[in-house]
This record gives sequence, structure tokens and C-alpha cells, in this order.
Amino acid sequence: MIGSLQGRIASKTPPQLTLDVGGVGYELEAPMSTFFHLPAVGQEIRLLTHLVVREDAHVLYAFATEEERRLFRSLLKVSGVGPKIALALLSGISVEGFRRCIQGEDIAALTRVPGIGRKTAERLIVEMRDRLGLPSGEPGLAPAQADASPAAEAFGALVALGYKPPEATRLLQAVGPGTHSTEELIRRALQSAARS
Repeated sequence: MIGSLQGRIASKTPPQLTLDVGGVGYELEAPMSTFFHLPAVGQEIRLLTHLVVREDAHVLYAFATEEERRLFRSLLKVSGVGPKIALALLSGISVEGFRRCIQGEDIAALTRVPGIGRKTAERLIVEMRDRLGLPSGEPGLAPAQADASPAAEAFGALVALGYKPPEATRLLQAVGPGTHSTEELIRRALQSAARS
């Protein structure tokens, strides 16, 4: 199992990035919560990872914090939740926000995340309630550079996260005019989705 990687960011196109570790390029997928804190291409970073082995592929997921990775791993144990839905959850809701949704049984907030229907949201609340109850004193669950335009990259990232193209377009239009980076566009679009 690959637990972490330290290297230079070779490319980043949300939700994917390539990390150059000693001349080997590792392709990683990361939630937007991690993407927002990535340094520029060419800079060094250490990321925690989780390897998912499927019949047709081995996919490495990257996380900025242990709390994100722990929640991702817990989500994978929930019936009907795969890596794509877990990544979408971490992209659309902070770790602490997710904990509040589970404690408050906020089905409406969970169903705003692409790929989460009412039944899945109910299952998440039931199955994650016990997993999030950490003993006191233990650290709790807390809180691209390419030729394409930032808007095009943000659109691609939203579609990769499970939004339908018309919905991704609507969310980006709601951000309004202005010069925003790809990460800022995605952040504002996801905030807009969470409010609607």
C-alpha cells in the first residue's frame, strides 16, 4: 500500500494531478478540499494517499490531511458508496460540515452532492453516525496550470465530480464575471450548489 508521496507537482487539472517523485509521475485524484491548498505547478508537496484496486485500474487518491483520508476510507465502507461518490462528498462538504450533516441528520444538504440520492443520504446517516463518534482526546474530524481557460478547467472538474454539463454551466454562470483562478471558480460554484 502506498501511504504517502512527496514530490513536485508536474500538472494539475481538477480533480486530477500528477506528482513527480524521483522521476516517476504518479497520477492522483484529489477532492477539491485538497486542490484548494495545493501549491503551484513545480512546487514540492507531501500528500497522503489511498490506493483503490479495481478490476480495470489501480487509482491513487490524494489528501492534504489525515482527517480527509480517514473520512474517505470510512465512506468506502458504506454500502453503495464508491470512490467517486466519496470524492464528490469531500469536494462538496468540508470534513467538519459532513460531521454536522450526519449529527443533524441533514438529508437535504447531503443530497445536494452529485450522486447522492435520498436513500444513499439516509444510509450515510445511519452507517456513519457511529464511525464519527470519536473518543474525546483523539484528533477529531475537522476541518491547473494548462492551456485551457480557468472556466473550461472548472467546467471539466465539475463534470468529473458528477455534475451534468448544463448544471455545471449554471453553477459557473452563478459565480458571475471576473478573473478567477480555476480553483476559485470551482470553490465558488460548489458553494453556490450547497446554498441552492
